[in-house]
Amino acid sequence: MAQSVDLNADMGESYGAWTMGDDAALLDIVTSANIACGFHAGDWDVMAATMQRAVEKGVGIGAHPGFPDLHGFGRQRMKMPLPSLQNLVRYQVGAALAMARAAGGEVRHLKLHGALANMASEDEAMARACYEAALSVAPDIIIMVLAGTAQQRAAAALGCPTACEIFADRAYNDDATLVDRSLPGAVIHDPQVAGPRMADMVREGAIITASGRRIPTRIDTICLHGDTPTAVRIAAEVRRSLEQSGVTLARFSGAPV
Repeated sequence: MAQSVDLNADMGESYGAWTMGDDAALLDIVTSANIACGFHAGDWDVMAATMQRAVEKGVGIGAHPGFPDLHGFGRQRMKMPLPSLQNLVRYQVGAALAMARAAGGEVRHLKLHGALANMASEDEAMARACYEAALSVAPDIIIMVLAGTAQQRAAAALGCPTACEIFADRAYNDDATLVDRSLPGAVIHDPQVAGPRMADMVREGAIITASGRRIPTRIDTICLHGDTPTAVRIAAEVRRSLEQSGVTLARFSGAPV
């Protein structure tokens, strides 16, 4: 059983006058924040404000790059040549590095967003290209990977600092990938389901799939999505369930897998 685990949330996804999620409330609960870099969501002002709040709360900052897809919130799959994809990642990580420094903080980790992350969880070459691009800009960055997938295999091959992630509010397929959002039950909205489920996974050191299969894995961090109606309630219940199980909450160290 893990003695400590990190809680992360995707945030900084508001845009102009349009608000997405309750970042302020989540920053009181999580230990790491994945902040949108302006391509799938967010803008320069939102990035700056979110990073400033993260620094004030002592929450670890992560770059959260996605496809250039504001309309689809980064959840529409795109085909791009790998060299261009690498520049897309570099561009967004570079913006995150600059904005974090201006806020008096630093970017600790990288987490791919949405369709980009899902495709990389299935395609090791694509995942490796993204991670090499991030490391070329920030050599010490910790790569957050979807545990048990091609993302983890790519990070292992690179030998880079890594954090293995599971999801509090998403159902799993038997290959450790996430159930497609278009399918029933793919997104978990009930805090009373999400909290105990995470405590069980951390206690067993395994992903529990929709079919009940156990996939043993290292678990360094748990994702709490910030864009669902019950996001803050789920985050609070996951934290409560973990602490009740004797798990300490702390930022991940980034040990290679």
